[in-house]
Amino acid sequence: MASAFGTADFKVFDVKGFQPRMGAIRARLRPKLEAIGHGLAPGIRRATGEEIFPHVAKHARRTVNPPDDTWVAFGPDARGYKKHSHFKVAVSRNCVRFLFEVGPEHADKKRWAAAWKTSAPRVAPVLGRVKGLAWFRNEHDEAPSAALSDLTPDDLAALADEALRRRDGQVVLGRAVPAAEAARWTDAQYRAAALDTFRALAPLYRLS
Repeated sequence: MASAFGTADFKVFDVKGFQPRMGAIRARLRPKLEAIGHGLAPGIRRATGEEIFPHVAKHARRTVNPPDDTWVAFGPDARGYKKHSHFKVAVSRNCVRFLFEVGPEHADKKRWAAAWKTSAPRVAPVLGRVKGLAWFRNEHDEAPSAALSDLTPDDLAALADEALRRRDGQVVLGRAVPAAEAARWTDAQYRAAALDTFRALAPLYRLS
C-alpha cells in the first residue's frame, strides 16, 4: 500500500457536506494513514525507546461539520493516544504536518509542563537549529505561529504555560510541508521527513 499523498488526496477537503467528505476520507486517506502508521511505528519506537501504537483518526465525535484535517497519531497506549504526549502525521487541504503534541486531554499536563520548563534551556537551542521546526497555536492550524529558531529558550519554556492556561490548552511543535511540495514526495521521503522531525522532538516526548 502506497502511503504518499497525491494532489487528489488534498482535494478531499474541498468535498462539501459531512457524509460525502467522510466517505472520501475513508476511501482515499484512511488507507494511506494506516500504511503510514504501520511503516513509521518501528522507527518511532527506536527514537523514543518505548512501545508505540499508531491510531488513525475516526472522527467519531463529529456528526455535522466535516473535518478540515485527518491524521494518524502515535502514542504509548494501544487503547488511545489523547491522554498521552504523542506524535502525529496530519493531512489537510494545504499541507502535511509532522507534529509533537501535548493535547487538551493529556492526563498530567502540569507534570509535563514542569519537566519542560526545567529542560527547555538545554533542549531549546538544539531544537532551534533544526530546519523547519515551528510552534503551532492549535493542533489543527495549517500555518505555524512562530519558527522555533525565532524563539529564545525562555520563549520556548513559556510555551508550557499554553498547555495550562485554558482547559483546552495544548503544546504543538513540528513541521508543515505545503501540499504542492508534499504531493511530489515518495513514500521514502514521507518516512524520512516524519522520522527526522520526530527524532528531533523525542526529548519532549520522553518528558512524560
